[in-house]
Amino acid sequence: MGFPFSACLMFAVVTALFLSVADKSTAAEGDYVVNCGDSGQKFDTDRRTWTGDDSSNFSRSQNTLAAGAATQASSVPQVPYMTARIFASDSTYFFPISPGRKFVRLHFYPTNYGNHTAGDSRFAVVVFPGNVTLLRNFSASQTAQALSVDYFFWEYSINVTTGGFLNLTFSPSPDVPNSYAFVNGIEILSTPDILGSESSLLVGKSTQYTVDPNVAFQTMYRLNAGGSRVPPPKDAQLFRTWETDENYIFGAKGGVEFPKSTNLTFSYAGVPNYMAPQLVYETARIMGGDAKLNLGYNLTWTFSVDPGFYYLVRLHFCEIDARITRQNERVFTIYLDKQTAAPDFDVIVLSKGVGNAIFKDFVVPVADGTEQRDLWLELHPYTVFGPTYNDAILNGLEIFKLSSDNGILAGPNRVPMLPPNSDGGGGAPLPKVEGGSSKSNVAAIGGAVGGGLAVLLLVGAVVFTMRRKKKKLVPQKEETSTSKGSSGWLPLSLYVKKSSVSIKTSASRSSASLPANLCRHFSFAEIEAATNGFHESLILGVGGFGKVYRGQIDGGSTEVAIKRANPMAEQGIREFQTEIELLSKLRHRHLVSLIGYCEENREMILVYDYMAHGTLREHLYKTQNPPLSWKQRLDICIGAARGLHYLHTGAKHTIIHRDVKTTNILLDEKWVAKVSDFGLSKTGPTLDRTHVSTVVKGSFGYLDPEYFRRQVLTEKSDVYSFGVVLFEVLCARPVLDPRLPKEQVSLAEWALRCQKKGVLDQIIDPYLSGKIAPQCFKKFAETAENCLADRGVDRPSVGDVLWNLEFALQLQESADEGGLFSGVSGSGDDVAPLLVGETPQSSDPSTDSRSTGVTSISTFSMGDRSIISDSSEGLTSSGVFSQILDPKGR
Repeated sequence: MGFPFSACLMFAVVTALFLSVADKSTAAEGDYVVNCGDSGQKFDTDRRTWTGDDSSNFSRSQNTLAAGAATQASSVPQVPYMTARIFASDSTYFFPISPGRKFVRLHFYPTNYGNHTAGDSRFAVVVFPGNVTLLRNFSASQTAQALSVDYFFWEYSINVTTGGFLNLTFSPSPDVPNSYAFVNGIEILSTPDILGSESSLLVGKSTQYTVDPNVAFQTMYRLNAGGSRVPPPKDAQLFRTWETDENYIFGAKGGVEFPKSTNLTFSYAGVPNYMAPQLVYETARIMGGDAKLNLGYNLTWTFSVDPGFYYLVRLHFCEIDARITRQNERVFTIYLDKQTAAPDFDVIVLSKGVGNAIFKDFVVPVADGTEQRDLWLELHPYTVFGPTYNDAILNGLEIFKLSSDNGILAGPNRVPMLPPNSDGGGGAPLPKVEGGSSKSNVAAIGGAVGGGLAVLLLVGAVVFTMRRKKKKLVPQKEETSTSKGSSGWLPLSLYVKKSSVSIKTSASRSSASLPANLCRHFSFAEIEAATNGFHESLILGVGGFGKVYRGQIDGGSTEVAIKRANPMAEQGIREFQTEIELLSKLRHRHLVSLIGYCEENREMILVYDYMAHGTLREHLYKTQNPPLSWKQRLDICIGAARGLHYLHTGAKHTIIHRDVKTTNILLDEKWVAKVSDFGLSKTGPTLDRTHVSTVVKGSFGYLDPEYFRRQVLTEKSDVYSFGVVLFEVLCARPVLDPRLPKEQVSLAEWALRCQKKGVLDQIIDPYLSGKIAPQCFKKFAETAENCLADRGVDRPSVGDVLWNLEFALQLQESADEGGLFSGVSGSGDDVAPLLVGETPQSSDPSTDSRSTGVTSISTFSMGDRSIISDSSEGLTSSGVFSQILDPKGR
């Protein structure tokens, strides 16, 4: 959007007038902390002084309105958020300023102001000098909903090359009826040149990138990794806010918080002391003390960013563990946006000693698009040179969005994941948020997150203890390869002879014993050709177990998904063997098909069908995909239940999946559901036993509590996980959401509580409101509830679950055909039964992706056991393998 001519004319006239009186101003040219729409001076909660915007220290256009907020949410401070300056037309603030870098912070509390409704506000903000567009068609109300906050502020940095004025022009969007602009507070603070002049690696291009010293940028994220929130008064140099990193950690394994060692001497060695406060450098997040466990996952953060910009990612490091004093004691790889940014990063080498603060900059280009996308940061131990500790560390992080060549910093409005009155989870991450969402009764983000994370950390601690006996960390070296680019893998035939890990196979088994007649063996050359040399553009997902590529085999006639395992994860070897052993022998319409494998060149590679619609989770929340209809969701649940039923009863031995979740349910081009990821699967008990005793593995939020407590695994553990999936499908929210109040963090617990109170209909996906037949809803909810019984013996078999879901589908279709029902709408009203005395007709549910009849368990079992997989065509999405896209519980 070009800057309006009228605003330019007004700017010229007012600037000329202002220059004539500037020398009479009593204000020093420099910093401003402005309480918009107010007069006089007031203190905020940090005891900072805010001056009303009628001050003589600066000027503003006169065609504006001062207004007070109609309401005050419990999380919102009085200053500067309870008054606002309203702009019905282009209006400008003029600040006399000295040269140099300036932070410009704009504070917003979107609520009603007089007769101005919060939702009507749409506007642009342009700053001079530089004619930089900070915001364009901006909706503060929509942004607050997307972030699940009541108020927030955006921070920008502008380089003023010559003295004079800094001007902010607010322009209501001309194409939006009743639009207006507003702002609650403005800060303009002088800062040092925090960008510096050194070039940085352009990630993915293997070239250096020098940031233009005059570029404007927006602070997207500023985090204290592994530490507590650092408020502005404790960052005295630049009065910045450093949030905790807890909201951005991806997956169940979020490492551990690590404080600096006692009596450790801290130093800004070669780093300006304004880069980050000492509090940031004196705490860190590390992977933990279990070296083998660390090799099996990446320490991962994700951040929502705007498309079409370059981002400067600044990582702050300080080695604060007194044990680590020399080179090659803790070395790790840094991945940014799923690409290698630093293969062997050693903090001690760069900082030249323990306790010395440093930072490292990278520039990440993000491709154009229409919606926000995730930028990933991942750390993984680098073991090639045999470091003392298999670990990684991060002390702090900042992400800056750099302005485009035409001076644009504005991105698209953030899209709320759920309507504002929904109780569901979802929503974008929370950069620089300043309060909780009143819509979800969260008084403060810290309280909600803290409560939720306390639960997660407790669960994680117990699981960690159960998985391994506590032991002292000892030096560990990885076998390295002599060939370039190769890994520490042993070929499968050698691994089973040499590994000390107990695997349920004969020690003499070799790759020659793998079922070649059922599972194709690919050469490494074929795999390289299929993935164009493992080209980065073909990556579908990445994580602690490796990367998944989209590929083509057989001359391009068949699309496949190719998983290239991480060579440093010992657990990946077991997963590789388990996948081949199981999937090569199983063929079913509702199980993902393994096409083949490759173990040449010390590689472990699996080739699967390519699923056109990705994972079920991608169609439920945190997605731009259109929502699934209720009947689609029922069909998918029925298909997944058929796959699980076959595993439990149709194979030669009972197979317990052990990691049932929505990212392990894939959807082909015809929306047929297929259960995937058998890396954690176990063969069930023999006839003379009732269970399998094994260490706890799976994904937090889906774990069977009985299995968790007793390490006793049965097929009913899969039933419990599937019950969580059913509620996830119904409510369209994450199974664990630490941003919610403590009692709502776990979907399983919250949904059961609501079901017992008879108010489950109040937390369902709002998209489904009025679209579910009451009797179908009742049957579906009862089925999910029964699956989540605390004791396995009280849960139904997966065959019973399947029968009930088929019955629920028949109830829905009967109601749809008769047009006789008023759908469940969240009111909780009791509705009379629709179908009385009707007897479901048997059918073979294995012959179609949707069976309208209700099948008896015996009929289903007989029919389903005879099923051989249909050929699956097509397959897509970044979520093809959930253990890579979503490495939880590994």
